[in-house]
Amino acid sequence: MLPRFCLHTQDFREHAAGGNDPAQIERWSAFFGPTYWHLHHYCWGLMKTNRAMLLVRNVDFKRSYLADAIKEFDYVIERAPADFVLLPEILTKKGENLVRLGRGPHALLEFERAAELKPDYWPPYAQLSDYYKSSGDIAKAREQLRRGLSFAPDATALQRRLSELDRPEGRSISR
Repeated sequence: MLPRFCLHTQDFREHAAGGNDPAQIERWSAFFGPTYWHLHHYCWGLMKTNRAMLLVRNVDFKRSYLADAIKEFDYVIERAPADFVLLPEILTKKGENLVRLGRGPHALLEFERAAELKPDYWPPYAQLSDYYKSSGDIAKAREQLRRGLSFAPDATALQRRLSELDRPEGRSISR
């Protein structure tokens, strides 16, 4: 449940079959640049998030895994240049965990930064909309979806959310 490149990041490559393939390490290093050296922290953050969401039942352990994942994401965020290709994704993942921890206002800052860095990357708009919808601010939820669609008009996840918001209350889509 981790991106393919995780297998070849430092720390992971030593413990996973096929991870220590020099050609793959060179490929990913060339693709990601110097920040690749730190990406194993992103992979650890994803792994901790997966554990929190899929494996752990105890609320305290779940919160601990989510908080630890944020620390892993922060490690990469602090070392990545503003134009790092994965930075919007990492910021969005951090924001998702902040929402899960009840720290929505902090999450909004991460989602906004992700959208600012790469306006056509649709996930932060979806997260912003979901947050505002859950807070009862349907107008702001709709605004974020329209904003995202102005940059990524083919984003079906945003289109679906907008159609759900625009549907008259009480009517559901049969599945």
